[in-house]
Amino acid sequence: MRRIDIFENGIYLVLEIDDSEQVKLLHFSALPLDEDKLSSQNGTFGFNLVEVQMSGINRPGERHGNKYVVTAPGCTLKFSAFNDTCNQIGRKIEITQLDDGTKTEVVSHFQFFNGISVVRTWTEVTNKGEAPQTLEYLSSFCLTGIEKEGLKPQDEKLEICVCHNSWQREVQWKSYTLPQLGLEQSQPKVYQHSSKVFSCSNVGNWSAKEYIPMGMVINREVNSFLFWQIEHNGSWHWEISDREGFLYLQLSGPSEIESHWCKKLKPNQSFVSVQCAVGVSCAGFDEAIGELTKYRRKIRCKNRDNEQLPVIFNDYMNCLWGDPTAEKEFPLIDAASKAGCGYFCIDAGWYADGGWWDEVGQWEESRRRFPNGLKEVTDYIRSKGMIPGVWLEIEVMGINCPLVDADFGDESFFMRHGKRVYDRSRFQLDFSNEKVRKFADSVIDRLVRDYGIGYIKMDYNIEPGIGTENNADSFGDGLLNHERAYISWLDGVFRRYPDLIIENCSSGGLRMDYMMMSRYSIQSTSDQDDYRKYCTIAANAPLALTPEQAAVWSFPMYGEDKEAVVFNMINAMLLRIHQSGHLANIDEQSSELVNEGIKVYKSIRKDIKNALPFWSLGVSSFSDEWVSLGLRCEKYCYLALWRRMPQKDAVSLPISFLKGKNVRVSCIYPSFNEEKFQWNKASGTLSVTLSKPYSARLFKITYDEDDF
Repeated sequence: MRRIDIFENGIYLVLEIDDSEQVKLLHFSALPLDEDKLSSQNGTFGFNLVEVQMSGINRPGERHGNKYVVTAPGCTLKFSAFNDTCNQIGRKIEITQLDDGTKTEVVSHFQFFNGISVVRTWTEVTNKGEAPQTLEYLSSFCLTGIEKEGLKPQDEKLEICVCHNSWQREVQWKSYTLPQLGLEQSQPKVYQHSSKVFSCSNVGNWSAKEYIPMGMVINREVNSFLFWQIEHNGSWHWEISDREGFLYLQLSGPSEIESHWCKKLKPNQSFVSVQCAVGVSCAGFDEAIGELTKYRRKIRCKNRDNEQLPVIFNDYMNCLWGDPTAEKEFPLIDAASKAGCGYFCIDAGWYADGGWWDEVGQWEESRRRFPNGLKEVTDYIRSKGMIPGVWLEIEVMGINCPLVDADFGDESFFMRHGKRVYDRSRFQLDFSNEKVRKFADSVIDRLVRDYGIGYIKMDYNIEPGIGTENNADSFGDGLLNHERAYISWLDGVFRRYPDLIIENCSSGGLRMDYMMMSRYSIQSTSDQDDYRKYCTIAANAPLALTPEQAAVWSFPMYGEDKEAVVFNMINAMLLRIHQSGHLANIDEQSSELVNEGIKVYKSIRKDIKNALPFWSLGVSSFSDEWVSLGLRCEKYCYLALWRRMPQKDAVSLPISFLKGKNVRVSCIYPSFNEEKFQWNKASGTLSVTLSKPYSARLFKITYDEDDF
């Protein structure tokens, strides 16, 4: 037996090569391994480094049901090689295993990142034999023993955290005990195994329509945090269950059972799994999300949008609602420019004379809406000092688009059972088809060349399901081919136009994943049109995104009082302002408050791109009476506070990292603030009174220099 002990960036990783040459991942944590916690009647039998299931091979052993344990040839892999190197971003570990029966080679990759307690993991499988093999499941990360730290029973000490997601109800973080998930231990400390699995999955092209592809396990007894994200823009799966007396966590991309995926490997053919990020912390919840935030900043493409954080005006939300015309746009352009916006985006409808939903796909301007052409409007936007943008939904064609039958055949669309896939009167284009990619390139080239477009809101409003049969081994394989081809196409767009800003929008935040967000510089967080509810989505957004990538709507309404305008503005001011509303028609007081909010935002945005989030009141739910989000910098922090309809006018906000420190607190928005606030040094809390329902304030808290 051999051990490989690694301590890197605050991560303890322990590998074992046992006497039968099987590789085990014994430990992955912010705390060192306690050998006593590995004892069970089967030792480390269930601690496989990777799980691989291929067709036609027996799965021996326990009653596994649909669990991805005791996979074959996953359970018969033998150690072949270990590679430990360094590259520009950090240490890189590669463990190679080989199955003698199928001649399958499996390489597990662990990429560390200097100074960040997060590892990126993925798996590569190669058929080294002479016969074809069919993959049904492949783990990207596999860890057994996630409960082993501490002395308390797992039912008492563990929380499983899930980030629920839905249209207009994005980023809803919920914590569950094991009994609440049906994983209760019937006899603690007694060996057992069950057929019950708790899993979160996505099937289809909307990667976050039910869950953000992330999660967390919290051990409250020892204050350890294990967290992850799956970096994929399609079908994915993670699961927690028991085996051999321990709990395991597995992360993967598509699978046969959940998402109709399989992949045939010819001799010498390889398949690479989706990538995942797995991190650890023993400093607290905010610190764990802080590590993930630093990692997300590290992996994304560099873009001036994330450095400069310009304010975006978009004419859709509580404004034109997808009915733009030149006549309507000109006064909005003037008002957006006066307010200090950097982008002006013309949203949906600019390409259709009438109903634009099912005609989408040709991407030529409507002369009925823009009699003198779209360029007249985009030139006017630039003349006002802003970058012009338009809305696109490049992956679809409406059933009434003229190009559907005249220019594109079945090979260009998703197909199942010999029929085109419909959803909401639209067809799904297949980006694995070269003609589709060339057409999409021509659209981007024309918009940039002919109209001077520098900003694209890239929307996506359908769900084509499990995938396509065109040029694929399975429906899920066809979907994965499309998704990887789309990312490759997107990379090509940015190579041609490095200054082009593209927003990721999918009916709001339904593709909020870091395969997309490692490319796109900015993400629409929601289509929520009630600002009183939006504060919860805004406060939770840094769980799923870096703050500088999280675009939040602000839309002052007709006839509302000044507190409503302030509430609306503060929704966005610690993230990215997605300004909308009828700025040209609102009253003078509201207009001044919008202008003031944007001015304050411009004074703090240099800090947002480096700050780490914290939640004084915890993550938010829609039922919360008080909501808060903070951003922590080196010598000061910003704190947004929203009041809905609480029974009391005062609230106390704990800020643990400032306990015992001398600080200076100021309300930086709105300037008319007369509400009371007070710092309590001994308890490390900020007391605030907000006397009116649905009001909000933005504070800056500066730390005393003597405390550093």
